[in-house]
Amino acid sequence: MTEPLLSVRDLVVEFPTRRGTLRALDRVSFDIEEGEVLGMVGESGAGKSITGAAIIGLIEPPGRIAGGEIWLRGERIDTLPPERMRRIRGKRIGMVFQDPLTSLNPLFTVAEQIIETIRTHLDMGEREARERAIALLDQVGIPAARRRIDDYPHHFSGGMRQRVVIALALAAEPELVIADEPTTALDVSVQAQIIDVLKEMCASRGASVLLITHDMGVIAETADRVAVLYAGRMAEIGHVQGVIQNAEHPYTRGLMGSIPTLTQSADRLVQIPGAMPRLNAIPDGCAFNPRCPQVFNRCRVERPELLDRGNGRRVACWLYDEAGVSGPGETAGERTGSQDG
Repeated sequence: MTEPLLSVRDLVVEFPTRRGTLRALDRVSFDIEEGEVLGMVGESGAGKSITGAAIIGLIEPPGRIAGGEIWLRGERIDTLPPERMRRIRGKRIGMVFQDPLTSLNPLFTVAEQIIETIRTHLDMGEREARERAIALLDQVGIPAARRRIDDYPHHFSGGMRQRVVIALALAAEPELVIADEPTTALDVSVQAQIIDVLKEMCASRGASVLLITHDMGVIAETADRVAVLYAGRMAEIGHVQGVIQNAEHPYTRGLMGSIPTLTQSADRLVQIPGAMPRLNAIPDGCAFNPRCPQVFNRCRVERPELLDRGNGRRVACWLYDEAGVSGPGETAGERTGSQDG
């Protein structure tokens, strides 16, 4: 079996505060294979963007990686000195940030920003780097790229700026691109074009993508596998069609049930009661237990680990623990009958 491009093992990210330490990621583990698109979904506050920032080494102090390991092609990168990590950032791992307007420096032209990135990481002269920058803009769908490359970021629309940010992320031919909400605030037609750019990048360059989004439609269209985060913990991970068509974790089922479909009519969409817990108030046991329609006693006292469900699917839910589905002092009837939340 080949080694994954990226391997994240038991990642813990903490933020010390005056009122105690907040744990934003709690033992998150996943792999990304070469040429694969892994989608990462969850509500706001689930830990998606923090995961991307941790991988690329951009956790702002006093935040810190407090545990776990991050490996890129067999090299551990979470313990590298800042200078070594700067060489990896941009060259081997590219980043598409959530807001393209704040990702680009308004004082410099698009040409200056892309050419600087290319020359920092690749052995190219000014003219060769400029031609490469024009080719990148053309690849991501910027019309009249040769003329528009000398424009400033504010001369572009939101969709065009997002394309420029993707071109910037691809400038040094990275092995992995972390795309944090790349289609947020874009209209549907532009979303489809951005998705096509990401898919073409994987097909033509063999690059891998960590696609962070709250949009399951984007995941269904783009990703090979999907990881579902809740309160900084992994709830479910598996092949995208399997998870979408037969979600197993109650939280994933709630996310899928909240999406309207053209094939089925319903008076009301599924609504997950309550809200994501604050980092200083994550409940004991399964973090989802206060909102879960299938909660039972064990869920409230014991945290479930990811259980292997076959075909690459893993689910962190006591409903699938064949060794012992009942908690201490709990009968099978109490387990199956409990529907409170």
